[in-house]
Amino acid sequence: MEEKAYDTQVGDETQSDCKDLSRQAQVQINKNSYRCDICLKVFFQNELLSYHKCIHTCERRYQHDICSKREYLSVHKRIHTGEKPYHCDICSKTFSQCSKLTSRKSIHIDEKPYVCDICSKSFSGKEYLNIHKRVHTGEKPYCCDICDKSFSRREHMILHKRIHTGEKPYLCDVCSKTFSQKELLISHKQIHTGEKPYQCDVCGKRFSRENQLIRHIRIHTGGKPHNCDICGKEFSHKSNLTSAKRNIRKQVLLTFDSPRN
Repeated sequence: MEEKAYDTQVGDETQSDCKDLSRQAQVQINKNSYRCDICLKVFFQNELLSYHKCIHTCERRYQHDICSKREYLSVHKRIHTGEKPYHCDICSKTFSQCSKLTSRKSIHIDEKPYVCDICSKSFSGKEYLNIHKRVHTGEKPYCCDICDKSFSRREHMILHKRIHTGEKPYLCDVCSKTFSQKELLISHKQIHTGEKPYQCDVCGKRFSRENQLIRHIRIHTGGKPHNCDICGKEFSHKSNLTSAKRNIRKQVLLTFDSPRN
């Protein structure tokens, strides 16, 4: 099959021109770090800095032949190939981007240099700080193109859209049941393995899901976090609150429907 050529022409500038421009302005901080001399952003690979510099110079984007998405080709294609060349030497987890590996390592050493200027909460990565700030601003930049519902995080929008499409990309290799979320698949697999990793530190009872343990602990603590805004009664489980509200509505309807003297 003939391989498609990528359109790398922007006006009179080519892909190589873009790389030449970025190469001229590279500043090596130390053996493993490179800084953009325009915006001072730091990269741990010379190649990534070269791509980044194109934003300031010729704003090069590459046409991808699989999904026609325009962005840096070498990084973007890993979405389709599943390639994760960056390896954490602490937990062995792998990543498709160097920046994600850097953020991961910050978690291990408990380094949180990015501080919210509103509530002073700190984060290991700048991207996490930016996401957190939307709690304060109410910003929801990701919009569902089907129902127009908006979200503060892109991954939440992707999960939401599966309600419309019915997509369930996560397959159980034991029973072939499919799920819309990876977390749901992981929880489901514990049915087959019998694994119960969540243990009550009061009575020792074990559970396959964390939410089951949380609900169970309320037996010991007497916690009732679900409050009815109609009658003011408190409940330990959300399902009990839902049932109570349903009964109240039925009683109201019966009152209105009953014959009057």
